[in-house]
Amino acid sequence: MTEQPPTAEYRIEHLAHLSGATVRTIRAYQDRGLLPRPERRGRANVYGETHLTRLRQIADLLDRGYTLASIKELLAAWDAGLDLGGVLGLVAEIDGPWTDEEASRLSRPDLDAAFGGTSDEEAIAEAVELGVLERIPGKDDEFLVPSPQELAVAAELHSAGVPLLAISGHLRELRGQVEHIASRFLDFTAEHVFQPFLDHPPTDAEAAEAAALVRRLRPLAQQTIDAELARAMRTLATRYLRHHLSEALPAEAEPVAKAGAAAEAAAETVAEAVAAATGPVTDPRTATDLAVGPEAVLLPAEAVQAVRALVGAENAAAFIAAAAHREVQARTMDALAANGGGTASGPALPHPRTQS
Repeated sequence: MTEQPPTAEYRIEHLAHLSGATVRTIRAYQDRGLLPRPERRGRANVYGETHLTRLRQIADLLDRGYTLASIKELLAAWDAGLDLGGVLGLVAEIDGPWTDEEASRLSRPDLDAAFGGTSDEEAIAEAVELGVLERIPGKDDEFLVPSPQELAVAAELHSAGVPLLAISGHLRELRGQVEHIASRFLDFTAEHVFQPFLDHPPTDAEAAEAAALVRRLRPLAQQTIDAELARAMRTLATRYLRHHLSEALPAEAEPVAKAGAAAEAAAETVAEAVAAATGPVTDPRTATDLAVGPEAVLLPAEAVQAVRALVGAENAAAFIAAAAHREVQARTMDALAANGGGTASGPALPHPRTQS
């Protein structure tokens, strides 16, 4: 009978020396479930070859760029007897970059120059804490910049007069909101796309399919945010600037500042007056004669005055005519969309397919 070689046993200090990890790291791995608990021998903990092999696996995966959370999932799949080829591909796809932007290096003098030429140690410490800058070991005069675009935005805001600490405070707030949006997007896709892959350890084929889905869906979050941010900025910036500009103008300039909003309402009034065709205003004190085409139409004086303030007296007639024309077109389109059904303001128009 062949005698089995004795099983290697290690105390935690010896295991740390052989694996290259620290005692503190080994205990942290145990707490996170990455490393099996040691065998208890009296008052001592004893580790074996399984622990040493697992520590080397973790170190190898860390060197390949995997996070500890991903490594835990991989090792669980491995312990379940699955081939890790497909699973590793899926984790690599998820852990891969979610942007085409590449990190760059920036010297301390160039950093100072980008922010007005003066050094601000507190602001640099904030940037390092936020991950906007990363210190390079052994090089005090150089930083790694994970997102040059983000740093360029900060520099542009600072050149426009925003204090550096205000920028970092805004980034903290913004980051929390963006992380909430990202979490909601992940919940959404997990529920509707990835649910079939989440209730059991995936096979190689399922992992490959999930990885392909990740590649397809990766740009969607960014595209959605870009489109919605552009829409929100277009809507809110106009409203915000109009409000604050009207407050900043002196009292004598308020009619001019409000002319734009009044003219918008006036254009609707003009269109409604023309479309309703209820007849001219009979009170000459509140109406102004204005030639629209070859026919004279009486319109409310305040409406005409608002239009003149917006586009000038020489363009008022053309503006009102365009508003009326737009209303006629809109009503025609409504009638066509209703397939010739009657409208609230007049008889039905013939359907285009039945016109001679």
